[in-house]
Amino acid sequence: MFAIIEDGSHQYRVAPGEKVVVDYRDTLSVGDSVEFEKVLLANGGGSSTVGRPLIDGATVSAEVVDSELKGEKLEIQKFRRRKNSRRHTGHRQKYTEVKITAIHVPGLEVVEATAEASAE
Repeated sequence: MFAIIEDGSHQYRVAPGEKVVVDYRDTLSVGDSVEFEKVLLANGGGSSTVGRPLIDGATVSAEVVDSELKGEKLEIQKFRRRKNSRRHTGHRQKYTEVKITAIHVPGLEVVEATAEASAE
């Protein structure tokens, strides 16, 4: 089972148990729960539900694993030739890491894959 959610103009493919890095939220701390209500698509293994543009009543529950995660550092350098003008700055984006706990979609039929079916 998986779902595609939208958060902060980004789309993420999520499944229960996965960890996802989303935009930073300063109001959350480790262990808090988060609800994502913008669910664009959900797949239960046998069938899919596609929203137009969102699925009514669908939510994805998650728990905060790391409240402040830092991305890689970006170097910004401006240079104007022959003007003795140089500027060097940097930026490091903050993120929040969440673990997906459950996907709730009304009316979606969930088919669990068995070990025998996946071995074939």
